[in-house]
Amino acid sequence: MSTSIDLGTLGGFPCPPAMVRAERSSATPHATKPAVPALWVGTSGYSYPEWVEAGIYPPGTKAGQMLPLYAQKFPVTELNYTWYQMPRAEAVERQRDLVPPNFRFCAKLTRTLTHEVDAKTWKNEAGKYRLGIAPLVQSHQLLAVLIQFGASFDRCPKHRSYLGALLSELQGLPLAVEFRNAAWANDKVFAELERRRVTLVTVDEPELPGLYPSLDVVTNPELFYVRFHGRNALGWRSNKMATQFDYDYSDGELTAWMDERLHRLIEAAKTGALFFNNHVRGQAPRNARRLLELLQKAGLLAA
Repeated sequence: MSTSIDLGTLGGFPCPPAMVRAERSSATPHATKPAVPALWVGTSGYSYPEWVEAGIYPPGTKAGQMLPLYAQKFPVTELNYTWYQMPRAEAVERQRDLVPPNFRFCAKLTRTLTHEVDAKTWKNEAGKYRLGIAPLVQSHQLLAVLIQFGASFDRCPKHRSYLGALLSELQGLPLAVEFRNAAWANDKVFAELERRRVTLVTVDEPELPGLYPSLDVVTNPELFYVRFHGRNALGWRSNKMATQFDYDYSDGELTAWMDERLHRLIEAAKTGALFFNNHVRGQAPRNARRLLELLQKAGLLAA
């Protein structure tokens, strides 16, 4: 497979308590129901000092104590630190020891492969990343690798070529791509991701010029992936995380999203990962728990 494909022209796990399955009505009362997707609901990261202040963790909770507490409430998390630094297998293995065997991880791809790419060394960086997350692959606890690009990653020929090469270099891993630049919202891009069985991340974020739109396009029948960033339009362009992701979803917003987006997604993929990234004042875990409650109320929570 060529590593310079132009993207512009161009799995069943045991269910932890907080995992949900989407129910579909059968044609008749006695008809066999079709296979339904498993939904994994959690937050983007779990280690935030402000979550202690917000009452998410007990007073005095240290960073090293947070993951086991988090895993009591949620079955999956995104590993954010793997964007800031290259994951090391021994550290990842220690994290695995802190959670139940049926807990799942989505790991962000390191920034040296998304935001700070060196044309001479990026393939070596990709090899290091594979080694670092190997424990999650071997234990079947890796739900996806999140490849998140910034707004400056536009759909120019150089970037199209790099993305094609990167996806080829990481082939064999479960991959999900998140774009921030609206230029990537293109049918030819969707078709190429579908051909490669790479998941296109669905985002919920402010509707701003040039920012990638909220879509319900599914490019991988094995997995859809949703990230709730919040809808703080005023704070989004501030370049300050404390403002950008400071948002609290209302019940009405979550219910409307379920009605407008979720049913289309669950019809198109076997598994879904849904993460809240509005972490600033502890809104993410509260919103994630509320979404689970709404799913249960709607009859979508697995028994």
